[in-house]
Amino acid sequence: MKELFREQDITRVSYYQSILEDYGIPTMIRNEYLTGSGLTEIPIAEFFPALCVLHDEDYLRAVAIIRENLTINQKRVECEITCVSCGEINPGNFEICWSCGELCGPS
Repeated sequence: MKELFREQDITRVSYYQSILEDYGIPTMIRNEYLTGSGLTEIPIAEFFPALCVLHDEDYLRAVAIIRENLTINQKRVECEITCVSCGEINPGNFEICWSCGELCGPS
């Protein structure tokens, strides 16, 4: 078992766990249940949830998948799209217009 990363925010760790498991990479979150105990409120990284791959041979592939996903998400946030229904400009990672609630389209 190898650790990929630690993050104070359990939702981010769980998000990447689901992505890796969609690729068939078995994972586990160490310290997953400490978030409710209040220990993660203390800024000590050892208590933060840590995403781990169960099989060492999956480590490099998992790192590549996470890096690719981070790059794609960053590009989505940096660009803007215009809603085809109302013309409002939305961040590129929005699927639904914040103004009218309709599906966003490419600008």
